[in-house]
Amino acid sequence: MSRTTLSRTLFGQRSGRLPAALLLTAATLAGGSGLAHAQPPLPPAVASLLDTASAGAGSSTPVADAPRLASVDNFRDVAGTGAGYAAGGGDHVRKGVFYRSNAIVPNDADLATLAGLNLTTAYDLRGPDEIAQKADRLPDGVQYLNIPILAGNVNDFVASIHSPDDARAAMRDMNRNFVTGAVERAGFAQLLTELAVTDGAQVFHCTAGKDRTGWTSYLLLSIAGVAPQTIMDDYLLTNEYTATSTAATLTYLKQSQGDAVAANFEPLLGVEASYLQAGIDQLTSTYGTVDDYLSAGLGLSAETVAALRAKLVG
Repeated sequence: MSRTTLSRTLFGQRSGRLPAALLLTAATLAGGSGLAHAQPPLPPAVASLLDTASAGAGSSTPVADAPRLASVDNFRDVAGTGAGYAAGGGDHVRKGVFYRSNAIVPNDADLATLAGLNLTTAYDLRGPDEIAQKADRLPDGVQYLNIPILAGNVNDFVASIHSPDDARAAMRDMNRNFVTGAVERAGFAQLLTELAVTDGAQVFHCTAGKDRTGWTSYLLLSIAGVAPQTIMDDYLLTNEYTATSTAATLTYLKQSQGDAVAANFEPLLGVEASYLQAGIDQLTSTYGTVDDYLSAGLGLSAETVAALRAKLVG
């Protein structure tokens, strides 16, 4: 089988520039198979991240947890659940402010649920090929803004993977590029600026909601002063939220491409701690701190970062 044919099978597109997380998304891969994605319950292993409590320190007003959506399985609140993640200064991250997601292509029931969240703006971090496959379906009145974050060519990418280790290396390189890549940094700078200056609840997403979206969530939670281990645990929740769709994708790959190809590409379907850690290590090596990455790397003003922090924990 040619690499172009395999690219089309895996990624559901022809050639061209590949948006960063399209390489690595169970949503895109399973989307080409036509498999339905049922929404599984989360296992007890993540119960500590998903308990229900009040809105935060000093608040008696409960904030509802982000709904689990059957047709948009990686939709969740950046703040977590319950009281929201513990933040710096004894606060909790505010819920209902920033949401993260995979491609927003809901069924009718989930569309109605999304409408109830009173979202003002949705930021789509995908490139044109991804959008052509799964254009967003948003509630009435939600503003849409596309901020593509691109990296690489799909055929070249497929040709570079000959083993699971190759796939993991590609994932780590992608996260490093979030720190070093000019296109990537410009996209994240625009996104964070928009999040800071736009009123109301907002959602950002890529295709699978794990790579470009995961890095954005890492930055926001870091700005809020959330503990590094909590941020990593939140990053890894993608594997719990998307367990059913990932399993369906892997089954499809085995049936259509064989066990060896499925094994080679399996590391792309979820997340591993080493992926995010590679980006964090690159950030530390290049800039020293998240604050310096935000200012020197992304060119954000102190006022923009302060506005984000106020929204997250104010």
